Amino acid sequence: MSLLDQILHKTHSGVCGQAWIGNPGGVEITSINPANGSELGRVRTAGEQDYEDVLRAAASAFERWRLLPAPRRGEIVREIGNELRLAKDELGTLVTLEMGKILAEGKGEVQEMIDVADFATGLSRQLHGLTMHSERPGHRMYEQWHPLGVVGVISAFNFPVAVWSWNALIALVCGDTVVWKPSSKTPLTAIAVQHICNRVLERQGWQGVLNLVIGSGDIVGDRLVRDPRVPLISATGSTAMGKRIAPLIAQGMRRSLLELGGNNAVIVMDDADPDLVVRAVLFGAVGTAGQRCTSIRRLFLQRGIARSVTDRLVAAYRQIRIGDPSDPVTLMGPLIDSEAVAAMERGLERARGEGGHIVYGGRSLGGCFVEPALVYARPDMVVVKEELFAPVLYLLEFDTLDEAIAMHNDVPQGLSSAIFTSNLQAAETFLSARGSDCGIANVNIGTSGAEIGGAFGGEKEIGGGRESGSDAWKAYMRRQTVTVNWSGELPLAQGIKFEL
Repeated sequence: MSLLDQILHKTHSGVCGQAWIGNPGGVEITSINPANGSELGRVRTAGEQDYEDVLRAAASAFERWRLLPAPRRGEIVREIGNELRLAKDELGTLVTLEMGKILAEGKGEVQEMIDVADFATGLSRQLHGLTMHSERPGHRMYEQWHPLGVVGVISAFNFPVAVWSWNALIALVCGDTVVWKPSSKTPLTAIAVQHICNRVLERQGWQGVLNLVIGSGDIVGDRLVRDPRVPLISATGSTAMGKRIAPLIAQGMRRSLLELGGNNAVIVMDDADPDLVVRAVLFGAVGTAGQRCTSIRRLFLQRGIARSVTDRLVAAYRQIRIGDPSDPVTLMGPLIDSEAVAAMERGLERARGEGGHIVYGGRSLGGCFVEPALVYARPDMVVVKEELFAPVLYLLEFDTLDEAIAMHNDVPQGLSSAIFTSNLQAAETFLSARGSDCGIANVNIGTSGAEIGGAFGGEKEIGGGRESGSDAWKAYMRRQTVTVNWSGELPLAQGIKFEL
């Protein structure tokens, strides 16, 4: 039976710890295809006791998993990556059916999981600590890294599987176990991934290492962020969500890794390649129907080229094929649900009320489909400084680079940013300490489509977390500084004398 046949049009348990719980105590939720409103399947969510059972399983598994050598953990992650390769087309199709992103992006999201598995496998042999020189003779000083414990992963609907992999697969090679609370809007993709992982873990004789708990915020989410058995919570979602859970996590003196929204901007200098600009903006603003944390929300155009670039964007927007995301010719699928459509309509109405002018689009096309919108705006408009999770792009003009950078940074968010220019000085200014204040800064590419090898994350109200590449693995481990005295004497640091 294929993966899709296993998942679609059935009722599933949404709880997996040591094994799938046959009759969880939570309510039943329905997964809906946003492209046509049809029912994809039903999921029985977790109750309080189900959550407790899963946490106990994860904590128990950690006691053994942390002792397995990291390269062996990496081999298991490599096998997970291989299983994902075999399931790429079906799992990518399921992402498209349940979330609504076009098929190329659905399969691309699964490819991202595969790439993370490859990265994590190599990482399992490179969890390096430093060796430092001691000031005391006959002493050796170094640092080492140990597994942290049970890691809680809270993921959002827009990347229903890839962001989980950024956290879970790296946490696994670090020696942690994982409890995953996915979005209730995309439960079937999470169940499919859990089935894939279970096949590998069962072959290797492991249970309770990767765990899934689908449920409401009050039954599952609130318990997870307050649970003292979970030393790290990695949460992706809105800034409002992050502001609510961060104090709860901090009260327990535990760690949080937050990726919260985005209000990303691109600066276009008058010496930029206009073809490059239009292609990048089209993907960055319209891809995933504007439902990425890295989607382009604000476009700053130097006054000399503002009109010509706007005209080219309007012409390009008129050619965007909107419709069934499983059709290969479609470039933009639906928003996730009717509330997202209503939020976009409210945002455009606010923009008009503050003096904005819709240059193109913005109409509802029925169901969850909308036209992407281009809106002339001013930097003092309040709506421009807020994230609208929809395909709405604000166009703003500027004269000097310093003016553009000031407007660019004058928002509470600081995730991803870009400049288009052929001038080295302008590019380096944007990348300097007085340039972009974001966690990601690009030159002549858009704000979306980050590679897994670099650390992903942002500043200010984005939460400061870093996931995926570089040394982001350190968030999932605890650092230990070690000093070994082999001298036979007991000298003290800083030259202190303390003798009887």
